[in-house]
Amino acid sequence: MAVPKSKISKSRRGMRRSHDRLAMNTYIEDAQSGELRRPHHIDMKTGMYRGRQVLEPKGDI
Repeated sequence: MAVPKSKISKSRRGMRRSHDRLAMNTYIEDAQSGELRRPHHIDMKTGMYRGRQVLEPKGDI
């Protein structure tokens, strides 16, 4: 059975886990509509992606 040679302190354990957190989502401001959207995703308000019309634009709800 595997047994650790020495105790890992809370500080050292925390330092090892410091990079395991979830990263915040990135949002950019769309050049045409000014809405926030994810990079490399379709702008759902206008339906545009990389200057092309991909989807029909959503109407106001």
